[in-house]
Amino acid sequence: MTRHPQILSTGGYVPDRVVTNDEIDALLGESTNEWLIQNVGIRERRWMREDQTTSDLIVEASRRALEKAGLGPEDLDLLIVSTDTPDYISPSTAVVVQNKLGARNVGCFDVNSACAGWVTALDQGARYLMTSPEMRYVLVAGGYAMSRFLDLKDKYTANIFADGAGAAVLTTGDKPGFLATTLRAEGSFYDGLGIYTGGASRPCTAANLQAFGPPRVQFVRKFPKTFNLEHWPALIRQTLDKAGLTTDDVALYLFTQLNLRTIEAVMQELGQGLEKTHWVMDKWGYTGSPCVVMALDDAIAQGRGPKVGDPVLFCTSGGGISFAVSIWRWTAR
Repeated sequence: MTRHPQILSTGGYVPDRVVTNDEIDALLGESTNEWLIQNVGIRERRWMREDQTTSDLIVEASRRALEKAGLGPEDLDLLIVSTDTPDYISPSTAVVVQNKLGARNVGCFDVNSACAGWVTALDQGARYLMTSPEMRYVLVAGGYAMSRFLDLKDKYTANIFADGAGAAVLTTGDKPGFLATTLRAEGSFYDGLGIYTGGASRPCTAANLQAFGPPRVQFVRKFPKTFNLEHWPALIRQTLDKAGLTTDDVALYLFTQLNLRTIEAVMQELGQGLEKTHWVMDKWGYTGSPCVVMALDDAIAQGRGPKVGDPVLFCTSGGGISFAVSIWRWTAR
């Protein structure tokens, strides 16, 4: 009997603290509000409390997803965590989440494909369900806590990055949910955007801290402004071909929530109206790899979610540069 992976439920979480563009401008000592709204679409974002960390955000989103599915942590067979702001370099954030969530004896691991990580983890979760008959429920969760790594005097990063988490519970059913995924990377940009202090290449020695400062997210060199516009449509069409679908068939497009203007341009290039996508960067800022499932969860909460049978497409990219596009037919009622 064929095991068809399906998305059973979703959950999202953002911290309570709202940080407006005006507050960011006060920290920067210059105004970026108008530029940010016009060119990116961000009006405010959320930052976590001092006593919170990435695993805490993920646990909250995961609990909400499990509750919607009518499940408890003890029902899980696998836990996959996507993050590039881990609690620690080692051990994995997944084991911390497992402990805090109370998912005893569940296998777990981290995925780091930067902001393409959650969709990459989603694909892995689907393939585990397809090939492991003993598995019933897989939790795919992502967390972003980039406020911990901001230089509040850097106008290129301090006003964009934010904190949040999202999760989905996967199961199997008698009808296909998972349809196709495409993964790609442009590794020549590995040194363009990231957190470059704190790893083996540049450990936190006294000399490195004096020379480079503490670990912080930074744009080291410029990316082509049209990079996602050049790559996303081709990857989308390639993945749709695998699934035997067209751009018109997709009911909901969910993109990496970094730039609303890029999303608008991609939808125009695909010949699709903006009513077929959903964005949250205007109120939550940029939340990295979980942003697409957070957008999906928010669309569902607002009554704009997919209906049973609708194809849903996730299109993501992140530092590296990594890409992940995945198509699912919606089965959750």
